[in-house]
Amino acid sequence: MATDMVKQKILQVVKELPESATFEDAIERLCFLAKVEEGVRQSDAGETVPHAEAVRQFRK
Repeated sequence: MATDMVKQKILQVVKELPESATFEDAIERLCFLAKVEEGVRQSDAGETVPHAEAVRQFRK
């Protein structure tokens, strides 16, 4: 993603935080969104695990 787009997304997230938000709230939200975007990127690239395999791994 282009640097300008990332910066705009970060600014938008910060603007949408409640007035009572802490630095930790902002960091948590930004980390969450970064992880979601990475997951979407992985999915789009076909870097996924079939459901049955995921279940098998969790049952180990």
